[in-house]
Amino acid sequence: MSDRIEKRIELKAPVSRVWRALTDYREFGEWFRVRIDGPFVAGQVSRGYITYPGYEHLKWEALIQKIEPQHLFSYTWHPYAVDPKTDYSKEPPTLVEFRLKEISGGTLLELTESGFEKIPAGRRLEAFRRNDGGWSEQIRNIETYVA
Repeated sequence: MSDRIEKRIELKAPVSRVWRALTDYREFGEWFRVRIDGPFVAGQVSRGYITYPGYEHLKWEALIQKIEPQHLFSYTWHPYAVDPKTDYSKEPPTLVEFRLKEISGGTLLELTESGFEKIPAGRRLEAFRRNDGGWSEQIRNIETYVA
């Protein structure tokens, strides 16, 4: 198992469009399937609820790390935090980074989630496996959203 998940996709949309889909909390919520309480602000916690069918009872929470316009958007969160009886706040979070690069015909989106080696051993593999699959789906979601 790797410590990181990496996904890359070439999107047929300008960097400005992809950037807006990533960093406008309402647009992010549309393709990511989460209802977020307010705008993303570096250094602040963003909260909301998952809207994906079957997961609506789950809270979404991320600490926004960096917002470097049209280049880097990052946050930390607790991966695969799906058991409402578990207090994940005691676990170290993983770091999610979205990097954008202008390419001919659109935007290269590179997604990385790192830090899985710090997740407790009892749930590390499942969190990695579930998030790897989840990011594959989210990459398709943003591709459809910005098209």
